[in-house]
Amino acid sequence: MKQTIAMVHGSGGQATGELIRDVFAKAFDNKTLNLMEDSAAVPGSGTIAITTDSFVVTPLEFAGGDIGRLCVCGTVNDLLMRGASPKYITCGAILEEGLDIEVLRRVIYSMAETAREAGVQVVAGDTKVIEGHGGMYINTAGVGFIEHGAVSAAGARPGDAILVSGTMGDHHAAILGERMSIETDIKSDCAPLTEIVRNLTEGGIHLHTMRDITRGGLATVLKELAEASERQFVIDEELIPVTLKVRDFCGMLGLDPLYMGNEGKLAAIVPEEEAERALSIMQHSKYGENACRIGTVTDGPKGQLIMRTEIGGERDLDILQGEGLPRIC
Repeated sequence: MKQTIAMVHGSGGQATGELIRDVFAKAFDNKTLNLMEDSAAVPGSGTIAITTDSFVVTPLEFAGGDIGRLCVCGTVNDLLMRGASPKYITCGAILEEGLDIEVLRRVIYSMAETAREAGVQVVAGDTKVIEGHGGMYINTAGVGFIEHGAVSAAGARPGDAILVSGTMGDHHAAILGERMSIETDIKSDCAPLTEIVRNLTEGGIHLHTMRDITRGGLATVLKELAEASERQFVIDEELIPVTLKVRDFCGMLGLDPLYMGNEGKLAAIVPEEEAERALSIMQHSKYGENACRIGTVTDGPKGQLIMRTEIGGERDLDILQGEGLPRIC
């Protein structure tokens, strides 16, 4: 008989305790969490990076991932973009009445597996149950240690190379395809970028700026970085990697890959003299095999993002205007 979440699971009583023990504690098993204290005491010293995020994606499970994998990747990647080594995250789960407990179990175990891949521990959590129709939402907080100096959004310098770690729009297309019941084999790129960033850092690359390419897509991210650094970014349309499947998907629905989100890609701004070595490091790292250079930072008009088009023109790009449906995280 299928078990589902009921309001009693949020009561704080026996049913809550059983749910935590049977699903969450089994998945996240570690010494810190197993103490079940009101807060986690963890070792650390020096400068720390802290982030928080909430995840509301529908459907809960999708091609290439699920809300559990997504929330770990999103949290860990935000820490990595500041040059931090992610260490700990929390899991706040808001469950709607009627949620299939087997779905919950798969999501939480996926979250635990992704945390192990990313090198972090889930050390604290909270569970609430609300009325609804069988959905769930996850809030996370993440902590990492900054050991080699923080990376800044304002760090781009004239002459720097603009690199991306892979193809654009995969996650957005995967979610939208499932929401619209469009048959496609496009999979989300949902992934922790731990290995790419670690290899770049250990390889001695001077990372002037990094940003994960999520909501708003590549154009929004680069425009924000150009404004933060008060530089001009110039990119080439022909160099921007997009799979044929995603390009066809965009053509069918009238979408622009420049404004479609990912959940396992980053943009890195590095010195020109280190660009080729940085690119090689990325391409030999997990999830970075399709990395490429797409442009250059210049001393042109401050905060401007220019794309040289395939037909020889120039397009002045801005941040995403309006809602980039569907909600991808």
